[in-house]
Amino acid sequence: MKIWSKLSLMSAVLALLATQVYAQTEVQWWHAMGGRLGEKVNEIAKGFNQSQSNYKVVAVYKGNYSETMTAGIAAFRSKQQPHILQVFEVGTATMMSAARAIKPVYQLMADAKEPFDPKNYISTVTGYYTSPDGKMLSMPFNSSTPVLFYNKEAFKKAGLDPNKPPKTWPEVAEYSKKLIDAGYACGFSTAWISWIHLENMAAWHNVPTGTQANGFSGTNTEYLVNGPLQVKHVQQLADWQKDKIFTYGGRRNLGNSKFSTGECAMYTESSAGYAGFKKAAEFEFGTSMLPYWPDQQGAPQNTIIGGASLWVMSGHTDEEYKGVAKFFNYLSSAAVQADWHQFTGYLPITSAAYDLTKSQGFYDKNPGTETALLQMTLNNPTENSRGLRFGSFVQMRDIIYNELEAIFAGDKTAKEGLGDAAEAGNKLLRKFEKANK
Repeated sequence: MKIWSKLSLMSAVLALLATQVYAQTEVQWWHAMGGRLGEKVNEIAKGFNQSQSNYKVVAVYKGNYSETMTAGIAAFRSKQQPHILQVFEVGTATMMSAARAIKPVYQLMADAKEPFDPKNYISTVTGYYTSPDGKMLSMPFNSSTPVLFYNKEAFKKAGLDPNKPPKTWPEVAEYSKKLIDAGYACGFSTAWISWIHLENMAAWHNVPTGTQANGFSGTNTEYLVNGPLQVKHVQQLADWQKDKIFTYGGRRNLGNSKFSTGECAMYTESSAGYAGFKKAAEFEFGTSMLPYWPDQQGAPQNTIIGGASLWVMSGHTDEEYKGVAKFFNYLSSAAVQADWHQFTGYLPITSAAYDLTKSQGFYDKNPGTETALLQMTLNNPTENSRGLRFGSFVQMRDIIYNELEAIFAGDKTAKEGLGDAAEAGNKLLRKFEKANK
């Protein structure tokens, strides 16, 4: 009898444990973080899951940013949408227009009665993801801004001061010539050329990318990517190719190996490139603010963010939304954000995470890792440097890539190529405006 009693007790305990495991509410998080970043995302989900027992976040990699957004839209149409969808910043206007597909973050947190104060978040980051009346629509996650990475060993070899990177574009050309003379294949290359050399370049010089405050004031906007400064800068890049001062590295960040292998001694890339370069580069490198054209009045201003935010999809239960809200609070905690920032190079999304990182001495031990934040907060944002909010901007990026590649191939001048990009982009904007009236 005693044996049977013990067995019954054990069975009851196992049944209880099984019930508790079964009772966990699952939260699906679709994301676009591959490689080392993907490993960190899994670590964050695991940390949350271990911090409580009611909810389980399942992080699912869905490909690059475009693929993840496309998968999310398709899933919503088939009523199989995840709870959380990571969407890159250029998809913000599209997500805002799909009101029935999303549950705004401010509403989510209020309904779940979770503590939430938008003032705790860094305004230059959250401004991109807020409604005209200042309400947060999505949760900032991996926010970055472009910086200049440079090879300190290459600088020494070329007789350049490794602690004095170039501040202006003319200086970049001068440095590049010395680096090439020292045996390097090219002076500089770049990732994300549209984001860095058109969108951020305009903001950094306090020049608009489009009308209506870069789309923030309304959908009846038009592109100004073919403005005098943009034409000057892109044509200069094309001309610099002849002397290897500049080498085009390809779309997105496919050319990152040009820097990490030592082929090009300077490279403009997202601050989030830090983790990858730290792992791959076998040389000491530094970071600096983006170069600027010294003859452009108003430069340097401030750069704008890239990366992505987390959108909550509609169509789920109240209990599932409680899990999402608790996860967002965990994700925004100073410890989690400071760790994410220090590991990846992405910006901390809260002031508390920034203060914690500073108090831990991270910036002192890792010179240059504060560059992105200092650059973004260099000056108060203007209408030209707050960010971009254009409809169908994912497609516009493809148009820009096509035109830039035609310019670099010598098939078009910068004036012709950027003019064609603006014309094609404006047609997309009119379609978007018509569809969202």
